[in-house]
Amino acid sequence: MRIEADVNKCDGLGMCEAMAPDFFEVGDEGTVVVLDGNPGEEHRTDLAAAVDACPVLALKLVS
Repeated sequence: MRIEADVNKCDGLGMCEAMAPDFFEVGDEGTVVVLDGNPGEEHRTDLAAAVDACPVLALKLVS
């Protein structure tokens, strides 16, 4: 599984960071930074919730 983030869409609202702080943070530039782009399958449920919480659809999980 891979996390993709479109920083051009990101508004830096931090929903992803709030839901999965081990994998996302809002960086100094005000956009998402993916901390672990290739997480294990055991994190899929939490990451899917974080991706779904993004109001601007800037995140995607790719199998």
